[in-house]
Amino acid sequence: MPLHWTIDSRQQLFVATCDGDVELAEVHEMIDVAVGCNALGYRKMFDGTHGDTRIGPLDILGIGVRMRSLEGLTDTHGPLAIVIPEDKHLLLTRLLGILAASNRPLRVFKDVERARKWLDAVAAGEGVSKPESARAVLA
Repeated sequence: MPLHWTIDSRQQLFVATCDGDVELAEVHEMIDVAVGCNALGYRKMFDGTHGDTRIGPLDILGIGVRMRSLEGLTDTHGPLAIVIPEDKHLLLTRLLGILAASNRPLRVFKDVERARKWLDAVAAGEGVSKPESARAVLA
């Protein structure tokens, strides 16, 4: 399975890592697990650095719509750091746009270390300005 995740309830951190060709069913399973574990309010990092997919644009759009529909399940959604190589930005533009419209801090990174530092800063109450919470910022 090319999509792996860990949930740390002590740190309130959900980390998903891609390692290979990710299938649509795996993405939906990951979302199901996050919902089932009450981890929607956790800080989340999606590391797609070593991943790939054959998921089409309509299915990617469907993932974004599903994730936005989860906003009514909890009062707060934790910040989301997405790490993807530059060659995947075009593929994920619609998904990133849908997620950026949500009311939570979101940043897109090229580097896992910078993403983790940002999530740690958010946990400490630093690093998120008001305008940033409404849109994706490429870091």
